[in-house]
Amino acid sequence: MDDRYEVSVLVSRLGLWLDEQSPDEGRSLFTDDAEAHTPGGVAKGADALVEQARRNHKVPTQHLITNPIIHVDGDQATIGANLMVVFAHEDGPRLLGERYALEARRTEDGWRISRVQARPIWEVANA
Repeated sequence: MDDRYEVSVLVSRLGLWLDEQSPDEGRSLFTDDAEAHTPGGVAKGADALVEQARRNHKVPTQHLITNPIIHVDGDQATIGANLMVVFAHEDGPRLLGERYALEARRTEDGWRISRVQARPIWEVANA
């Protein structure tokens, strides 16, 4: 398969994993030394990333990751993408617009995310 396609599928799997709240599947998305820097905190190591996601996604969510720009250089890739997240709280939805800067690395098991950086752009609470 084309590397850009595989990395694109990996990014889509990230959003689906967060929405389905299936933390055990998260280990297959990240390198062991992966880091995340998001509004929900900083996490280092795949297990810490999975735990951070579990802690910060207690209500139903929908992650819309769009316009990915993927650059592959050998076994490394950088991805820039738009992210809109809807948190379905009982008192009304919370909407976040962010910009993702992701890094991925080819491993024995295929492409894995090695870094997640989310930069908030806007937020609407109780929309």
